[in-house]
Amino acid sequence: MAQPTSSARCSLVVMVVVVLAVAGGSSAQLSPSFYSYSCPGVFDAVKCGMQSAIANEKRIGASIVRLFFHDCFVQGCDASLLLDDTASFTGEKMANPNNGSVRGFEVIDAIKSAVETICPGVVSCADILAIAARDSVAILGGPSWDVKVGRRDSRTASLSGANNNIPPPTSGLANLTSLFAAQGLSQKDMVALSGSHTIGQARCTNFRAHIYNETNIDSGFAMSRQSGCPRSSGSGDNNLAPLDLQTPTVFENNYYKNLVVKKGLLHSDQELFNGGATDALVQSYISSQSTFFADFVTGMIKMGDITPLTGSNGEIRKNCRRIN
Repeated sequence: MAQPTSSARCSLVVMVVVVLAVAGGSSAQLSPSFYSYSCPGVFDAVKCGMQSAIANEKRIGASIVRLFFHDCFVQGCDASLLLDDTASFTGEKMANPNNGSVRGFEVIDAIKSAVETICPGVVSCADILAIAARDSVAILGGPSWDVKVGRRDSRTASLSGANNNIPPPTSGLANLTSLFAAQGLSQKDMVALSGSHTIGQARCTNFRAHIYNETNIDSGFAMSRQSGCPRSSGSGDNNLAPLDLQTPTVFENNYYKNLVVKKGLLHSDQELFNGGATDALVQSYISSQSTFFADFVTGMIKMGDITPLTGSNGEIRKNCRRIN
């Protein structure tokens, strides 16, 4: 007998969950069991959506993790980043760290639509993004963890917060440490979460200065990156290069191995191993991938706890791109 395809299995999960879903109250606290009664199939639905998206384009996993990071660093993990600009509303998508750079909104839209089919008006876009980020890491070979849920969606966004809170790729170690500390995250959290750069791509405009103007970079590596990133600003700005030289679609500890041989793509990457306070931590993650994974999970859970909207605050958006 033929096995069902992945999409068929996902459809079957959704059908079963429609039958199981019942209304249920939940406390105003983040918990992995928040939707146990009100939407028991949400985790399966999000996982199916991410499996499909990553099968279509492996890079999208990194993009979803980055969406979560850029969302949580502005007003907390409230899906404010997902809101579109309108004539009367200014969102965060046009902020310097996001404009022409953040991506994956259509994937979240598709997952939200699937979740709305089984549990209308129950699950927030903020929670969908948090679960999708976890699934992205796990599907690409990284660790998994229990995602705490129960967030609600914001009715506001902050362009200035996005411009000021998200660490730019030009950041030095002190600035990186400070910007993470402002969100309640330690220097260890910062180094571990930076390990998400073991997947994904960066644009030429974000690493041009590092490969042309700086000395703490392997010369052969700099030359290889220069071939796809012209020196002149405005030329090839959106050309992509992998953040992890070896395996940009596999989540492991190669990112740190690159740093000790001066092959970090971004200035901010190489700052983690540049004779400073975080050198030893980078070395420890090279020595033990399991230590990296454990610290990464701790950092992701802490980041997911940044000032969530709960209880009667915020709303459960029907469409992640606009306020109800």
